[in-house]
Amino acid sequence: MRVIWVFAVLTGILRAAAPPTFYRDVLPVLERNCQSCHRTGEAAPMPLVTYKDARPWAKAIRQAVLTKKMPPWLADASVGHFANDRTLGPSDVETLVKWSDAGAPPGNPKDAPKPVEFVDGWNIGKPDVILEMASDYEIPATGTIEYQHFIVPTGFTEDKWVQVVELRPGNRAVVHHAAVFVRPPESKWMRSVKAGEPVGRQAESGISLYEEILDFHVPGAVPHALPPGQAKLVKAGSDLVFQMHYTTNGKPATDRTRIGILFAKEPPWERIFTLQIANRGFVIPPGASDFAVDSKLTLQGDARIVALNPHMHVRGKSFEFRVATAGNEPQVLLRVPRYDFSWQLQYYLAEPFELARGSRIECFATFDNSPNNPANPDPKKEVRWGDQSWEEMMVGTVDVAIDARMDPMDLYRPARKKSE
Repeated sequence: MRVIWVFAVLTGILRAAAPPTFYRDVLPVLERNCQSCHRTGEAAPMPLVTYKDARPWAKAIRQAVLTKKMPPWLADASVGHFANDRTLGPSDVETLVKWSDAGAPPGNPKDAPKPVEFVDGWNIGKPDVILEMASDYEIPATGTIEYQHFIVPTGFTEDKWVQVVELRPGNRAVVHHAAVFVRPPESKWMRSVKAGEPVGRQAESGISLYEEILDFHVPGAVPHALPPGQAKLVKAGSDLVFQMHYTTNGKPATDRTRIGILFAKEPPWERIFTLQIANRGFVIPPGASDFAVDSKLTLQGDARIVALNPHMHVRGKSFEFRVATAGNEPQVLLRVPRYDFSWQLQYYLAEPFELARGSRIECFATFDNSPNNPANPDPKKEVRWGDQSWEEMMVGTVDVAIDARMDPMDLYRPARKKSE
């Protein structure tokens, strides 16, 4: 028995001293953290599914994980806790670094884990309803494309509670990101536009607080699934507006994005609504390297914050969400110290943050319009609000949970007196 024990110990020591191999050590890390984007047909520039895929990128992988460029996660680790934190653990980083430093050995293919089976179709199962753009949109080989907006009628004749949504680009190679807004029947937004007709930047005119975001797609996004008891409301007679940001890649392409929806099986007790806390009145001077812009919203009703998402364009530098409650110092919920337009992530709080009426949500952003910003298209230009990436936006979107019977507009406006 002692001989067997000694042999086992020595085997463990030798195994620990041996460098990581692709099949035994690296492939499991890639499957868990990278392959959702790094596979054929997805947004990443190269697949990382096989040894042949990954071997040429070993040094680049090493650099990306050491600098925390990959997997993309921009939140300051010292602030808040998030249910969808993508940060690699220290042991995973060590594995990838040591593998690269050892010359990226393949190891024994028999050590490989079972391949991940990615769904070809809908990850949410069979949707209750599928809505899509009316026709293919043609993307040229080169050039810059304005955000395109497409009205997609729902045909709903009764109010619908949505619990799960999955936004699937028709061509991930050219869809940088996309958002789907709900246009309720009372909205005047784009009423002169025919369904299916693409509309560029002029579509931004007339949008209001009533048009909330139903779903948002960025590279690596997963379906938006709400827990039982929570849902988003799409009123009878509503339309969806697909806002598409296309990027050219040197080849002509087409896209027809669609969205799949699963309805709540029972009426929810909480409605999820996306607040948009924006500042449209800023003017960023030429050459300014740290220009501050803020926006605030004082809630006129009770709510619980469940998710946060900062939005700026290529001059965006940092973004922070704070909450000020009665008798307390403002509390930081999310800090993004190095904003990146290419990774517009949604941050889901590990635990909802309770807000009473009178609480104030504060958004603080900085912009870099200097020559030191490599993404800056023109540091000599004064920059204002606009739809295109060479213009700017400052929006903090906040998903809140409210009583399902409550009108979310009551979060914006003071309650009426009983005599009114």
